[in-house]
Amino acid sequence: MFSKPVLHSFTDALLKNQRLLAVLIDPEKFDLAGTASFLRTLPSEVTHLFVGGSTVPKGWAEAVVKELKLYTAKPLVLFPGDVSQITPLADAVLFLSLLSGRNPEYLVGQQVKAVTSLRGTKLEVIPTGYLLLDGGNPSAVARITATEPMPQNDLNNIVDTAKAAELMGAQVVYLEAGSGAKLSVAPKIITAVRKELSIPLIVGGGIKTKIQLEEAYQAGAQMVVMGTAFEKA
Repeated sequence: MFSKPVLHSFTDALLKNQRLLAVLIDPEKFDLAGTASFLRTLPSEVTHLFVGGSTVPKGWAEAVVKELKLYTAKPLVLFPGDVSQITPLADAVLFLSLLSGRNPEYLVGQQVKAVTSLRGTKLEVIPTGYLLLDGGNPSAVARITATEPMPQNDLNNIVDTAKAAELMGAQVVYLEAGSGAKLSVAPKIITAVRKELSIPLIVGGGIKTKIQLEEAYQAGAQMVVMGTAFEKA
């Protein structure tokens, strides 16, 4: 187990105006044999590793977490597409509620199913309000959850939904443009949401360059989530 609770690292970043950077690893696309070399390629700024995907065969997420633990002490956080990706070998799990959609399976159904997997484990559970925004491309999240992303020009609704997440007990809000997004979450959205929240804000999807990374931080994100490909621009 990671000695310092993962949520504490998020709230510390908020209180101290620190920057966190997570790399999202999709078990379906990850080469277990290359784990050590992969970790050596990561920028020194990386603070957390997220593991999960929209469609991951049962057991694959656990295999990736188990292998990563052999080579890194960074916190390993599950970002599960469904309950089958939960493993007690990780340090924490983002307990996601997809508030941008209205499919009850992803608002509460998957959460209820997860209880059996979580019961009796020491896995840190972090209630997370998850908002899928339109990234300009059809996303796997939208397809799998049978929900539509929120248009990025619907600013008031995005802000109100994020605030509702906090009022309902979420400890973190996650704004997501989807994997492979053409458009990352607009800085003005990040800023507007940040002003409404007293809890940490995570932003991901479509962020590939250092410029986009800096814009997200400047706008108010405590943590930015990037994929495994990095560009210098």
